[in-house]
Amino acid sequence: MPESGRTTTQDPISAVPKAAARRVGLLVTLVLGGLTALPPLSMDMYLPALPEVTESLRSPAATVQLTLTACLAGMALGQLVVGPMSDKWGRRRPLLVGMLVYVAATAVCALAPSVELLIGFRLLQGLAGAAGIVIARAVVRDLYDGVEMARFFSTLMLISGVAPIIAPLIGGQILRITDWRGVFHVLTVIGVLLTVVVWRFLGETLPPERRHAGGVGEALRTMRGLLADRVFTGYMLAGGLAFAALFAYISASPFVVQEIYGASPQTFSLLFGLNSVGLVAVGQINGKLLVGRVSLDKALGTGLGVILLASVALVLMTSGVFGKVGLAPVAAGLFVLMSAMGLAMPNTNAQALMRTPHAAGSASALLGTSSFLIGAIASPLVGIAGEATAVPMAVVQLACAVTALGCFLVLCRPWQPRA
Repeated sequence: MPESGRTTTQDPISAVPKAAARRVGLLVTLVLGGLTALPPLSMDMYLPALPEVTESLRSPAATVQLTLTACLAGMALGQLVVGPMSDKWGRRRPLLVGMLVYVAATAVCALAPSVELLIGFRLLQGLAGAAGIVIARAVVRDLYDGVEMARFFSTLMLISGVAPIIAPLIGGQILRITDWRGVFHVLTVIGVLLTVVVWRFLGETLPPERRHAGGVGEALRTMRGLLADRVFTGYMLAGGLAFAALFAYISASPFVVQEIYGASPQTFSLLFGLNSVGLVAVGQINGKLLVGRVSLDKALGTGLGVILLASVALVLMTSGVFGKVGLAPVAAGLFVLMSAMGLAMPNTNAQALMRTPHAAGSASALLGTSSFLIGAIASPLVGIAGEATAVPMAVVQLACAVTALGCFLVLCRPWQPRA
C-alpha cells in the first residue's frame, strides 16, 4: 500500500507514514510495552495476596479466585468493544478513555469492603484495561507487516514480559509492609503514570481514510467475516487455548505453591518470576534467531508441542503416578510450560494479524477476547477439587494444550502453502 508523505507536528507518531513512525521506534516500543504490561501487572501483582484476601474478606478460595476471573472476563469483553471503536474513531481517543476508567476502578478496588464489590470493580477494571491490550496490537499492525511484525511482537514480549517477573515480587514486598489493599494503591499510581505517558507520547496511527465509518452493524459484519476465515480462526483458537493453559497456572499457582507445597509468598514470587524469565528468553530466541530463518508455523507448532509434553508431565506428577513429588519437579514442569509460551503467543498473533490488514482493531479484539474468555472459563476449573490437590490445574492445562494443537493442525493446516 503506498504511503503518504504527509507528517504531523503535534504528535510524536504521524497518523499516516509508517517510515516516520518507525524513526521513533524505541519510544513506540516502550509505550506499547507499557500498555501490554498493564494486564499482567493487574493480575500478577495481586497473586501473592490471594490467600490473604480469602482470610480478610472471609470468603472461600473459589470465590476469591472469581476476582481473577472477573478481571479476565472484563478484559475479554472490553476488547470486543474497544477494538471496533478504534477502527472507527482511531486508536488514541478510545485508549485514553479506557485508561482513565481503569484508574478510577482500581482505586475503588483498594477500598472494597466485600468480595462481591471487589469482584464487580475488578470486572470494570478489566473492561477498561482492555483498551491498552487491543489498541497496542492494532498499533503494531498499523506500523508493521510480515516478518517485521513478528519480530516486533517478540520485542514487545520482552518489555511486557518484565511485568510478570517483577509483579509478584513487588506484590510480595508490598505485603511485607501493608495488606492486599496496598497492591491496588500501587496499581492506581501505575495507571495514572501510564495514562500521562500515553497522552503525551502516543499519537494517532490510523489515518481517517483508513477508518471504518459504520456502527455496530458494520463491526459485527467485519468480525463475522474474520471468523469465516478458517485459518484466522485456527490461529485465534490455538492462541486462546494456549493462553488458557497459561492462565490455569496463574490462577492456581498461589494455592498450589503456597498452600499445597508450603512455600512463602516471597518464594512463590521468585518461582513465578523465574518462569516469566523463561517465557521472555524463549520469546527473544524466537524474535532474534528463529523469525526469518524458520517459518512461523514451525516455531508455533514446536511451542504447542512442548506445552503439551509439559502438561502431560504435570498430570503424571500431580496425580501420584511417580509417588509423592516435591515442589522442585512440579516447578520444573511449570517452567517448561511457561517458557514454551514464548514460541506460541507472538507467532499466533503475528500469523493471525498478517491476514487482516483491513481490520486490525477488530481482529485484535477477537484475538484478545477469545484468549481472555477461554482463560476466564479455565480459571475456576482449577479449584474445582478444593485447595488440597494440583491435579485440576494440570488436567485443565493438558486439555487446553491438546485442543490448541488440534485447532492449529486441523484449521491452519500449516503444511499447505498460503499467500
